[in-house]
Amino acid sequence: MNSSDNAASSSPASPSPKTGRKPARKTRRLRVDDVLVVKRSRIRTAISGTVVGNFMEWFDFGIYGYLAVTMTVVFTEGLPPEAGILVTLFGFAVSFLVRPLGGLVLGPLGDKIGRKKILFLTMSMMAAATALIGVLPTAAQIGLWAIAPLYLLKMIQGFSTGGEYAGASTYVAEFSPDRRRGFWASWLDVGSYVGFAAGAGTVALTTLIAEGLAGPDAMTEFGWRIPFLIALPLGAVAVWFRLKIPETPAYEVAETAGGIESEHEDPMARQGVFGIFRHFWRQILIAMAIVAATNTAGYALTSYMPTYLEKDVGVSNLTAAVATIPVLLIMSACLPLVGRMSDKLGRKPVYLMAVGATLALMVPAFAVMQIGEIWAIFIALFMVAAPVALWAGPSAASLPAFFPTASRFGAMAIAYNLSVSLFGGTTPLFSEFLIQLTGNTFMPAFYIMFFAAVAGVGVLTMRETARRPLIGSVPTVETKAEAVELVKGQDDNPLIDTHTMPLDILPPASTSGAAADGQDGRVTTPVG
Repeated sequence: MNSSDNAASSSPASPSPKTGRKPARKTRRLRVDDVLVVKRSRIRTAISGTVVGNFMEWFDFGIYGYLAVTMTVVFTEGLPPEAGILVTLFGFAVSFLVRPLGGLVLGPLGDKIGRKKILFLTMSMMAAATALIGVLPTAAQIGLWAIAPLYLLKMIQGFSTGGEYAGASTYVAEFSPDRRRGFWASWLDVGSYVGFAAGAGTVALTTLIAEGLAGPDAMTEFGWRIPFLIALPLGAVAVWFRLKIPETPAYEVAETAGGIESEHEDPMARQGVFGIFRHFWRQILIAMAIVAATNTAGYALTSYMPTYLEKDVGVSNLTAAVATIPVLLIMSACLPLVGRMSDKLGRKPVYLMAVGATLALMVPAFAVMQIGEIWAIFIALFMVAAPVALWAGPSAASLPAFFPTASRFGAMAIAYNLSVSLFGGTTPLFSEFLIQLTGNTFMPAFYIMFFAAVAGVGVLTMRETARRPLIGSVPTVETKAEAVELVKGQDDNPLIDTHTMPLDILPPASTSGAAADGQDGRVTTPVG
């Protein structure tokens, strides 16, 4: 066994120096009935129900990003254009400033009451807030006060999103089999970027129809409302899907075993906010560095690029929207391939590829973009999308694996939302501010490259998580035969560390009614 490679393996295996109490976990051999067998059909149902929520979240980001210039006219009428665009982009940033609060509240709550309930709540809040933006009064109606309710609704969105991605990534990571976690979890980000493309497509189609029927001012007069109102029926569908998803088997096993009860000295037990920082501050810093690199590049490609293409390259709103859609769709199709590659090669090698690609491609991409022709814009966007795919592909599988099951949702929510709020979601605002400050249109590229370099340092120090059971969970496989093979080879498998598994407190499975497996008189219960 390789307990030294596990971030939290030593603490549960030895008495606490402060309390002198006996260890909370004992090491014993893994038995077949300990292994979770999750059917592939069950995995598909669970992950599809999670993906629709991320689709909805990024659909809103797509709408707001591609309507930024239009929203500036609608909500900041009377301000100078330069100030107006910053005020509008701050509306995007303000939702991210609230995300840590949402993470601090919803993350630990998700560890306490379950992942499914929190994901239902976040989806409902997001859908309602997005739809309400579509009925807000404009600056022409109530003056600059119009920006206040817009900011309020963006804050509600930010609070709900504080639990959305952290909960969704925790959910798909816990539902995925260990050997293919990168592949299955990558579909979460497929939903994200397809949702953004759908938002961009909705803006483009609405612009074509509205301006064709009512003239060039149609979008500022009424057309901007339509994409936000479309979020209402889409949100209802997403909420229905969330009602159908089951709780994760890893969480249910830990809860049944009693292994998630709060224990101050045991990092494998459920921790509050202060306990999370106390036990996992190193993992949090590494996760924050990776999240910052992923999202500065990701939000530059998605939310900031429409503004940059319109203001600094000089293309129309429609062209900016149309150019990005195929790039996002092709990139999304590549994410499962990147996730599968991370299962085979490891998360660290793929992340290091992302670092290299970011440093090599960003400046050339923005240089090509300045040509201003549609072909050049397509090439430049693909150059930006390549490192984004390498960052995003492994992340939904990699980041939750840094933390134990009992505190995974809370720790993910803290790490992810602090980083996204400080660095990712503010990318459009800071990029535009740096351009206005320096007059250098390459500043967004330098901004992205800086965070990639910082993340590279974090990646070099991170624990490899590919193909390993999640910390605080038993192994998860797709078939009974795989479980039997895993147990037979456990002594020679460096990926198996029973110190972090709740093996000594798992109850007998004989009450489940499943067929006996002949191993220690216990039984194997497939999930689903």
